[in-house]
Amino acid sequence: MTTQSWYMTSPGKQKLLLLTIFLLTFIELLQAGMVAFASGPILGETGTSPQEYSFTIASYACVAIIMISKQRWIVERTGWRFYIAVSLFIFCIGSGVCSQSLTYSSFLAGRILMAIGGASFLTGARVMVNLLPPSPLRFSGVRAFATGLGAGTALAPFLASLAVSDDTWSGIFIILIGVAAVTFISASLCLPDEVPDSELKSQSHPFLLISLSAGAFTVLWVLQQSNYNFYSNLLILCIIAITGLSALYYFFSSMVRFNGVPLLMVKELFSNRRYMVGIILFSFCYLMIGLNNYLIPQLLQGGMGYSWNSIGTWYSVGLSSALVVWLGMSLVLPKRPGAKKFFVAGFLSLAIYAGLMSELAPDASLIGNILPALLFNGVFIMMVMATTAMQTFREVQHNETVFSHANQIKNMAAQFSTALGISIATVGMQWRETLHFSILNTFITPYNPAYRETLAKVSQVYANSVGTSQANDMALAWIAQQVKQQAIILASLDFYHTIFCCGLVIALIMGIQKMMR
Repeated sequence: MTTQSWYMTSPGKQKLLLLTIFLLTFIELLQAGMVAFASGPILGETGTSPQEYSFTIASYACVAIIMISKQRWIVERTGWRFYIAVSLFIFCIGSGVCSQSLTYSSFLAGRILMAIGGASFLTGARVMVNLLPPSPLRFSGVRAFATGLGAGTALAPFLASLAVSDDTWSGIFIILIGVAAVTFISASLCLPDEVPDSELKSQSHPFLLISLSAGAFTVLWVLQQSNYNFYSNLLILCIIAITGLSALYYFFSSMVRFNGVPLLMVKELFSNRRYMVGIILFSFCYLMIGLNNYLIPQLLQGGMGYSWNSIGTWYSVGLSSALVVWLGMSLVLPKRPGAKKFFVAGFLSLAIYAGLMSELAPDASLIGNILPALLFNGVFIMMVMATTAMQTFREVQHNETVFSHANQIKNMAAQFSTALGISIATVGMQWRETLHFSILNTFITPYNPAYRETLAKVSQVYANSVGTSQANDMALAWIAQQVKQQAIILASLDFYHTIFCCGLVIALIMGIQKMMR
């Protein structure tokens, strides 16, 4: 949509635009990270069952996908300033509803409002970089975008853990309202309100949008429900998933055949090999983010017994390496822009992170053993995602509309991939926990000398404060808890062995490929 006459030339407005790009990226990553990290306490405070929470996740992702797909269409009719202002206002209303929620229904309504308002923050921030004139200033826009991504990702667990530890989980949404208010002021002072000529505007069709909505929700719902019905209703879930995928196929194939300017320029984008490789890499990264958002709290809190406060603090410290890496990359890129070294180093960091986590023992130190691994996870996130972002859109920046649609499709894929990562982690952990628990249970028998000895020692400890019979029951409960924690740890290590192999294989592929040099 940007033309040369719309480039932002005022130095003051350029600085405000850089701040707006940073804040929009920051708030999106912050809200996603905080809500994911604090999902357990939120479930308890709102009386929401795991299945109801899964429906909330699917609903949020579905609404987000619809709003992302319509972003360009709306901006072409309202201008950036009005669009972002209204989006932030709706996002704040949704955050306020969530902060006051005491029931599942009100929390669901709040999250849907947050999705309507905030789903396109990330896409909008990246497209706004092109409001800057073609010059080194464009790289400053990319730097602001990447810094917001790293800062939001790193701070989310820490801020969420503080709110949860102080029994004020609603503070998560109060923080978001505060950041959104600052963003509203910044955006209102710098964003343009021009719109393109009518013949240049994207076109939409209600039936196709219904197809996208139904397909997206169906697939996401199946992904979430598979956490609970994977084994009992596999055939039904597969049939529903195929129906949803068929609706999505109909939508995208219709976009290819669409006459005029379609809602999304799928034909031009899907024929671009570099772009499609980039989408695959982005999808893998978001899958890893979704998987780790579930896996790390499970391992550290459920398996190793660390407090939410400790996990959130050191998880944030580990992810802060993403910011350090970006500072280094921003210095190297102008002189040595080749992508291969960053991809290889990024996926090797993923392998090192998984390798260190796969060697954890039950008595591992949070600072000495786990923190170094989390630092490598932050390196992977920034090095691969930032490099992918710069490579993926290189051949689609010639047209502002194509560039916007490219970012929209990328972020729609991100919603799917994050949900898929959470589902893979949940189903996989259920499977591996059950397997390891059954094996460990074979050792819980009176014929096992180690079991008898442990039971006697623990009973003796409890007997100092309670009766003998109650002490035996408490000792049995303690042993059962230990077995459960061991099963969680072993299941997590199975995941990390798999991630380790994936990191090494992809690093090798990146080392020998020629496309993204």
